[in-house]
Amino acid sequence: MARIKKARISVRIDMTPMVDVILLLLTFFMMTTQFRPPEAVVINLPASHAQFKLPESDVIIVTISRDGRIFLGSPSQLIMATLFGEENKLRPEIEITKDNLSSLLVQARVANPKLRTVVKGDKEAPYGPVEDVIDILQKSKITRFNLVTEAKKT
Repeated sequence: MARIKKARISVRIDMTPMVDVILLLLTFFMMTTQFRPPEAVVINLPASHAQFKLPESDVIIVTISRDGRIFLGSPSQLIMATLFGEENKLRPEIEITKDNLSSLLVQARVANPKLRTVVKGDKEAPYGPVEDVIDILQKSKITRFNLVTEAKKT
């Protein structure tokens, strides 16, 4: 007697839940990623061979633009709110004059004693404003500061 074979039932996997999970993960990573904030002024950094990395927190940045303007900023929203008010806490940098730079630096150091000062100047900036900023730092008793440069690729 011949046996009758049963028809094979194909297995089908529903991919809808996996697509939902992937979209949820993608949305989560897009919402939690912190992008670099836009700079108030574009700076072309001078080149050097230094390999020292700047810290990402507890930093206040004094930026000198190509035309000699001075900007003050910090990645910390608390420092920016302390110096420039709540309405400016989300701004990366704010233009200041060299007359009020000293008082703002002292005010920032009082708010956070571990604050490190970083001077970031354009490579085509005139030397006068850079010298003025360094003099103001020394008069404010800030004798340790970092100068930001771009590492040369060898």
